[in-house]
Amino acid sequence: MKISYSQNQIQLARFAKAMGNPARIKILEILSNQDCCYSGNIAEEFPIALSTLSQHLKELKAAGLIQGEINPPYIKYCINKENWASAKLLFDALLKK
Repeated sequence: MKISYSQNQIQLARFAKAMGNPARIKILEILSNQDCCYSGNIAEEFPIALSTLSQHLKELKAAGLIQGEINPPYIKYCINKENWASAKLLFDALLKK
């Protein structure tokens, strides 16, 4: 028997997977408290190895929760407001059940 999933279920799982690490939650908290932030500034607020930070940012960006703008040599990150609102709605709907 083949199981089918709705687009909402697939999207919610993608958001949940990206948020499934406490470091990523911390990064999202940092970014949600400001318009945008350079990765170096995030590293100052949350001292982890730059390579580790980069990997976490990559996962959050792949899930669509954040977006990045490259201004060599810096990368500016901010919350993807549209997907952030979508994630909120999807989580709210799930948790109300």
